[in-house]
Amino acid sequence: MASKFTPTAAPATPQTAPGPLVEPADGLSPAEVERYSRHLIIPEIGAIGQRRLKNAKVLVIGAGGLGSPALLYLAAAGVGTLGIIDDDTVDLSNLQRQVIHGVADVGRPKIESARDAIAALNPLVEVRLHNVRLDAGNALELFAGYDLILDGADNFATRYLVNDAAAILGKPYVWGSIFRFDGQVSVFWEQYGPTYRDLYPEAPPAGSVPSCGEGGVFGMLCAAVGSLMVTEAVKLITGVGRSLLGRVALFDALGGTWREIKVSRDPEAERITELTDYEAFCGITPAADAGTEHTVTATQLATMLASRTAGLKDFHLVDVRETGEYEIVRIDGAVLIPQGRILAGDAWHELPQDTDIVFHCKAGTRSAAVLAAARAAGYERVSHLEGGILAWVRDVEPDKPVY
Repeated sequence: MASKFTPTAAPATPQTAPGPLVEPADGLSPAEVERYSRHLIIPEIGAIGQRRLKNAKVLVIGAGGLGSPALLYLAAAGVGTLGIIDDDTVDLSNLQRQVIHGVADVGRPKIESARDAIAALNPLVEVRLHNVRLDAGNALELFAGYDLILDGADNFATRYLVNDAAAILGKPYVWGSIFRFDGQVSVFWEQYGPTYRDLYPEAPPAGSVPSCGEGGVFGMLCAAVGSLMVTEAVKLITGVGRSLLGRVALFDALGGTWREIKVSRDPEAERITELTDYEAFCGITPAADAGTEHTVTATQLATMLASRTAGLKDFHLVDVRETGEYEIVRIDGAVLIPQGRILAGDAWHELPQDTDIVFHCKAGTRSAAVLAAARAAGYERVSHLEGGILAWVRDVEPDKPVY
């Protein structure tokens, strides 16, 4: 997810990274020489560069929109060991952009689907599967076994976690993000240049930046951004070219243009020495904070709507998703007021305090955040739909689509 949250660009100082990141393997087999021959005849790569790729261990965070092309191109390039972190399963809506998966993979763990696709492309690659959710408790241990990290995460909390864990371990990482038609790519390495915290010193207010699942993403953008991430990874491993360390490449798919901004390390920034609570840092409100007394189930909401239709009950049902989501599927009788407008304080006048209000979103996370904000603003007669419209479709209207 690229962000509408404006990055902090600063006058850049020259960034100097060391030479090749990885020592070369002992040699290449005849089959490897044939497979990688188009690399071998490039003077800047050659046999020694290909041997470095063979010896490299790269960890990819997420087998989704960015991880899909990144994993395929890393495997095709001959990176010897690929690690994949993902605890999600393949969904039909993923196939619009997550090209490492197919229809037959729907319902399977993404890491297993990705492993099989990599094996079909290049069986010489060792694939390590990490079916976990990356957090502050496991990040350092996971990262320690790899030379380089590719961050394709779709949320700010994970991005700050990746940045800090890589900095503590002294490892470089390639970062990419996408949102609708826009993409961003850079290289961060605290020992030799800026980090993600120099680009985004503060996280955006919670709920102010929709995720790709909320705001959408142009499927083909993943290929452009993911392939550039792999380009940077290969350059770091082999030591060729000029990396994006100290620069952020920005891609506008609608305009068909690339541009860059420069970023430098804050000279007053303290070195990163420990991990923290990244959800708290990003202001994320857990759904559990809403409390069961302020939660309704899908079947309870169906009963409430039937009573409202019969004139026996009066309440407002407020959909806090984005317009595109509302057009795909909606609960009849709901009024659309996107979360961003509410959290920014622009929509309180549309929400009366003397009437019951039920908020809902896709899965319950955004509505819980809006509920917390409403209660903080003095609203007492508010609740939200547990499980969001996904629960509604599952329990009340199964013929409606999900996304």
